[in-house]
This record gives sequence, C-alpha cells and structure tokens, in this order.
Amino acid sequence: YGRFLEWALKRPRLVFWSTVGLLFFVLILTFARSPQVVFFPKSEPNFVYVYATLPVGTKPAATDSVARIVEELVYSVIGENNPIVESVITNVAVGANESQDDRSPYSHKAKVGVGFVEYAQRNGQSTAKYLEEIREATKGIPGVEIAVDQEQNGPPTAKPINIEISGEKFEDLIVASVNLKRYLDSLAIPGVEEIKTDLQLNKPEVVIEVDRERANREGISTYQIGGELNAAVLGREISRYRDVNDDYPIVMRYEVDQRNNLEELKNLIITYRDMNMGGRIRQVPLSAFADVKYTSTYSGIKRKNHKRVVTLSSNVLSDFNPNEVVAKIQAAASDFNDMPKGVQVNLTGEQEEQAETASFLGKALMISLGLILLILITQFNSIGRTVIIISEIIFSVIGVLLGLAIFDMDISIVMTGIGIVALAGIVVRNGILLVEFTDKLREEGMNLHDAIVEAGRVRMTPVLLTATATILGMIPLAIGFNIDFVTMFTELNPKIYFGGDSVAFWGPLSWTIIFGLSFATFITLILVPVMYELSEKTKERLNRFLKKTPPSKGYSNQPLDTSNVIE
Repeated sequence: YGRFLEWALKRPRLVFWSTVGLLFFVLILTFARSPQVVFFPKSEPNFVYVYATLPVGTKPAATDSVARIVEELVYSVIGENNPIVESVITNVAVGANESQDDRSPYSHKAKVGVGFVEYAQRNGQSTAKYLEEIREATKGIPGVEIAVDQEQNGPPTAKPINIEISGEKFEDLIVASVNLKRYLDSLAIPGVEEIKTDLQLNKPEVVIEVDRERANREGISTYQIGGELNAAVLGREISRYRDVNDDYPIVMRYEVDQRNNLEELKNLIITYRDMNMGGRIRQVPLSAFADVKYTSTYSGIKRKNHKRVVTLSSNVLSDFNPNEVVAKIQAAASDFNDMPKGVQVNLTGEQEEQAETASFLGKALMISLGLILLILITQFNSIGRTVIIISEIIFSVIGVLLGLAIFDMDISIVMTGIGIVALAGIVVRNGILLVEFTDKLREEGMNLHDAIVEAGRVRMTPVLLTATATILGMIPLAIGFNIDFVTMFTELNPKIYFGGDSVAFWGPLSWTIIFGLSFATFITLILVPVMYELSEKTKERLNRFLKKTPPSKGYSNQPLDTSNVIE
C-alpha cells in the first residue's frame, strides 16, 4: 500500500482526474443500461388476491355464485393438495374491497385470497408464476371485473397506473373518462393488466315521481308522501325498551318481502287528514298520484381539491417495469386530444408518491451534507479539508452505480436512497481519521509528503477494519441469511436457509452500502491523500503568487514615520 501510495502521489493529477472521469463514465453507463427503477422492491408473493367486481346492486347470493366460479379457476391453477399453499379464503361483501382498511360491506364485490406457506417451507418453488397463471385463468368472466394482485410491501400506495380526470362539469368528466379509457384500451400497451374506472354509471335506482298537481287536489303534500315511504322502507321509531343497563329503540316498518316488492310499495296506503274536506281522515294509495320508474345513476361522486374527479387505474404485470409502462401511458394520454374544455388529466398514484419520496430523500441528503459540512468546517477551520472529505461522498456513488451495473440489479427509490444517505456518514468518518492524523504529523514537524504517506500507513488498519466490519455485517442481510436460534439450541438444528422476504426488502439498502463502502475505502486510502497533497500545493502556489503581486498604486509597504506627530 505504501509503494502504491508513493506512486499515486507522484501523479496526483492523473489519479484525481481519472477518478472524475470514472464518475462520468459510470453515470453514462447507468443511463445507457436503463436499469429498472422501482418505488419499493417486490418479493415473492406470500398472498395472491383475486378481486371480482359485479354491477352495483347485485345481491350477495349472485356475487357468491361468481366467487365460486373464481374459486374453481384458482384451484385449477394451484391444484387441490399443493404443498406450498396454506389456505384459500373467500370473502363476499364484507372484506372484499381492494383497500384492506375498508371493512364496509359491498354486496357486489368478492375476494379470493391464496395464502402460501413460509419461504423456508417452499423448497425453492417460486410463487410469482402462480400470480401470472391465476391472472390468465380468471380473465374473461362475462359481466365481471377481475383484478389480481399480491400483498403490498411497505406502506400502502395507489396502483402503478392511476390517471385522475378532474373538472367542474360531471357530464364532461363522464365523456372524457369513457373516451380516454376506450383510447388506451385500443392501444393495447404491453404490461397493462386492465384499465378500470371508478365511475359506475349502472347503479340501479327506483324513482318515484309525484304528480304535484294531483297531490294538491287530493290535499296531501310531498313531505307526507316521503315520510310514509321512509317509514315503510327504513322504519320509524315508535317507542324504546329500557332495561337496567341500556335502552333499545323499537322500530316499525314493512316486512322484508313487502318493502323489497315494488308492487307492494306502489299500493302503499297514505293516511292523512284532508284539510280541503274539513279535516277528514283519508286513505289513498301511492299509485293514485305517483309514477314509479326504473333508472340508473352514478354510484358516487368524488372530489379532490374542490374538483370532481374520475379515476382510471390498473395494475402492471409482473414481467414489466411499472415506470416504463407508466411512461408509455403518459405519452399516450398526452397525445389524446379529444378532451372537453376545462377537463384536466393528471398521472398520480404510485408515481406521484415515488416523485415525492425521491424529492424528500434528495432534501434529506442535502441537509445531511450541509450538517456534515458545518461540523467539518468547525472542526478543521479549513475549507480545503472539508471539500476533500465531502468529495468522498460524491465519489462513493461510483461504487454504488458500478456494483448495480455489474450485478444487473434494480434501483429502489426508497431503499437505495436511504442506503446512500447512510453511506455518507460511514465514508466521512474514515476520511476524518486520515486527514486529522496527517495534520497532526505536520504539526510535529514532518514534511508534507512524508506526513501523507505515514498517515496512510498508520490509519490504513482502522479504515480497513471499519469498512470490513460494516461490509461483513451487511452481507447476511444482503443475501437473506436466516437462522432459527430457538431450534438451534433446543433441537440442535439451526434450519439455515437463504432468501425470503427480508432479502427482497433490505437487499437493495445492504448492497448499496456494500458497493459504496468498498469503493469508498479505495477513495479514503488513495484519493484522499492525493487530494490533500493537491490542496496543499495549490495553497502554496497561491501564497507565492500573492507575495509576488506588487502593491496597489498609491500605497506603500514602508511603515509610517510617526516621529513628528504631535500628540
């Protein structure tokens, strides 16, 4: 190491600019390689969910019959006695929504969930293939929207493809969403599972239109008619039952077969006091002054930032990168010109959250660099030494990008970003060790060259030990080394295996630190001494230049003669 450092110190500019050139080369290589950039890394599915959505208003019995069909299709893929399948659970109405936090009952929705055994018990079998096979098997059920997805890793996010169409007029939103969905479907962009809209236009509705003129002639108001219908369908509280602990409302309403029968509701007897006939009590059927019509309407209207919104969304197939598919969707949406005036189209969802996370991590890195810069300037009282140590962080990115390129790994916005932020603290510590000891040797009277070489030789051991300990500590997390300590001591069987959910989630962070720290060790032991020498020689040349510079015109370097000054 000492001989190599001597060689590098004789060619400081060559070593420095070669490292700078390597940085640009790695950036160009990364751009040319176009690695897959993901928000959160995905692991092998532990659960596969099949969501079936029928028209709004479908009875639970009809939804259950469709759920049975979906179950049969799922079993045709996984088999009856699959050793890696732990359970198959079906939910109808309750717990069937795609949002895990929504426990409201939806009579038109069903969910079939396939749970797999733990990774250690799968004997190396992949569960990702079942996700794709189930997705293919459940396609094409008439009148049913099918979505197949796995459990989410990390915090809940929206779907990768999430297009928000916003505006003031709901009629324009309906036209825009229908046309845009038809346009995107016609393009058949690879990787898109199925574009669905949250706008339901086929919600069945029964409209009772009251002929106000006839009702007025009969001496009855629309308020009385609405009250009678409400009491018949939803009920009216007539009393309360009280016991020692609580009281319970007593509600009177029609029987189930009567309130669900429109013919019975048409013949609903409206009892009222007719003031046109001197206050006589009259009973008139509802059909005498009202017509019943069957229509359809919206299932709901959503607003975001005071604007009405219709959302088009879809999952991305497992073999495709979400960012690439979303980029194609965004290009297609921007080329779509058949938009009513006042309607805006925005791509949100996971991509929006990904951009916000990347921005947050970038700000966190800048804040951490600022704090490091402030502490280093306070400690060394020197801009040059601070720049040397800060440059280590920038050059350590070479190792991160080079390692990801060599091993063809994806870039995770969250985990890789956190790894780079964590790497900064480790790299700076090693740089401080070397620079501080070099300054100490120079204060003791050693010349610049010998102080740099001696500091490198002495501090090589702690730098290598720190880097090696960190790298070795990260390797089990990076490769997914698993050991069961309970069975190791009780059964003398540690049940060691590699892989699992942890390696998919923590692997990008661990490899980022391993790759970056490996290259940063070279930077600390070679490039930091080189930059230290360049900094000191540049400072010496600058001082010599300032000393040779003649004084400004009108001033003199001679001291003032104050002998004749009268106090």
